Amino acid sequence: MDVGKLVAVIGDEDTVSGFLLAGVGHRTADSTNFLIVKTDTKLQQVEEAFLNFSQRDDVGIILINQHIANDIRHVLKDYTQTIPTVLEIPSKEHPYDPEQDYIMQRVNMYLGGGN
Repeated sequence: MDVGKLVAVIGDEDTVSGFLLAGVGHRTADSTNFLIVKTDTKLQQVEEAFLNFSQRDDVGIILINQHIANDIRHVLKDYTQTIPTVLEIPSKEHPYDPEQDYIMQRVNMYLGGGN
């Protein structure tokens, strides 16, 4: 029986809490599908969470706050898979900037918009 795919979330406390309250949280004895990034969260931990989520068969979408995505942009630029799809989202403190979103940059490139 196919039970579908999970949405993984990497974000600040407000963002992750909101998605968990909406029901996207999944926890097993070994793992979760979310990472709350705080000011003392090490960059390596964020990179490892992204790499882990991107290699899991049960994850279909990875949501990441754009300001956090900017911190691991070097990892995101090397990511070429279609699934899980990576979507950059705004946070309460950081508005969305489409010029920083690598997916939007690729879309513009394919549509002949430059970059």
